[in-house]
Amino acid sequence: MSEIITSPTASDIDKIDRILDRALNGSDISTADALLLLTQTDPAIIDQIRVTADRLRQIQVGDTVTYVINRNINFTNICEQHCSFCAFRRDQGTEGAFWLNTEQILAKAEAAVALSATEICMQGGLHPGAKINGRSLDYYLELVTAIKTTFPQLHLHAFSPQEVEFIARQDGLSYADVIIALQQAGVGSMPGTAAEVLDDQIRRVICPEKIDSATWIEIVTTAHRLGMPTTSTMLAGHIETPSNQIAHFNSLKQIQQQAIAAQSPTRITEFIILPFVGQSAPAPLRSRVGRDQPILADNLLLTAVARIFLGNYIPNHQPSWVKLGLEGAKTALKWGCNDLGGTLMEEHITTMAGAEGGTSQTVEDLQSAIQAIDRNYRQRSTLYELI
Repeated sequence: MSEIITSPTASDIDKIDRILDRALNGSDISTADALLLLTQTDPAIIDQIRVTADRLRQIQVGDTVTYVINRNINFTNICEQHCSFCAFRRDQGTEGAFWLNTEQILAKAEAAVALSATEICMQGGLHPGAKINGRSLDYYLELVTAIKTTFPQLHLHAFSPQEVEFIARQDGLSYADVIIALQQAGVGSMPGTAAEVLDDQIRRVICPEKIDSATWIEIVTTAHRLGMPTTSTMLAGHIETPSNQIAHFNSLKQIQQQAIAAQSPTRITEFIILPFVGQSAPAPLRSRVGRDQPILADNLLLTAVARIFLGNYIPNHQPSWVKLGLEGAKTALKWGCNDLGGTLMEEHITTMAGAEGGTSQTVEDLQSAIQAIDRNYRQRSTLYELI
C-alpha cells in the first residue's frame, strides 16, 4: 500500500509552522495534523519537525536518558501461529525448535541477577502443548512462581496481550481471570507487543491468526483496570501507510486518555517503534516490502511525529537498538526519544529475523552511547523509577 506524497505548498508550510507552534505550547495536534507532518519529504521541514520533537522531549521528560538492566527470556519458539513477518516461530519437532525447562529459565534469571538486572522480560511462542494438568494457565503460573520464589527482587515484565488471549482461549477463561492470576503470581507489567499495527485490514495480511485490534485494546485496558501497567509498540515499515501509523498512534492515545479519565495509576508506561526487519522473514512479505533492513530516515521521522502526537499522554519513548543498531538508536535520542531500552542480554526474535543490532548491550555500551550525544544517563526500573 502507498500514498501519494507531494511537495509542500506555501499553505502547507504555514500550516506546519502553526501545528508545531501549537505542539510546543502544550496543545494536542489532530490526526490530520500528524499525517501532514509524517508525509513531509523536504529536508528543511523534516529538520524542523525533529527540532520540535526534541524540544518537546526536553519539556516533557527532561534531558536525562534512562535505561534498564534486564534480560530477555524467550521460553519457546514453538508456536501455533504463522505471522508473515516472523522468522522466530517453529513447529514442534522441527529443526531449530526449542522449549526451555524451568531449570534452564532459572539459570538465565540467575545469570541476569549476577549482572545486576532488575527485570526479566519473558515472552514465547503460543505452544499448545505448554500445559500442566491440562491447563495452559498453570504452566505460565509455574514459570512466574519459579522465578519470583527464587528471585523475588526481579520485576517480571511478561506475556503479551496475545499470550493472555491464548491462555484464556485454551482454558475457557476470561482475560481478567488470566491477568489477575498472573498478577497474583508475580507478573508486574505486560509487554505491549502483538500490537503490530492496530488496523484489521493490515493484520489480515501480516498476522491473520493473531488477535484483532479490538481484542488487543480490550486486554490492555483490562490490564490497566486491574492495576497492571503495560507498554505499547508498533511494527512499522512494511505494508502499512502513514494513515495506518497515525491511526495506531491515535488508538494508543485513546487508551491512555481512558486510563487518565478513570484516574487509574496504571497506564501505558512507554512507546516503542519496532521497524520491520525482513532479511530472514517469510518470503511473501519480504518480497512485497522489498528490503531486508529498516530505513533509518523513515523511522526517525516517525519517531519525531510520535513524540509530537503522543508525548502529552505517553511521555517515555524508546527506540529499538536491536532493530536499528546502537548508532541508529542513539540518533533517535535526538528525534524525541528519552530512553535507550534495556541490556536484554539475550535477544532472539528480532535477531532471527536478520537484524544487525546484536543480541545484547552492556551497561557501559548504553552509557557510552548516551554520553556521546552529551546527555546524562540514569538507570531506571521497569516502571521508570530512577535507580
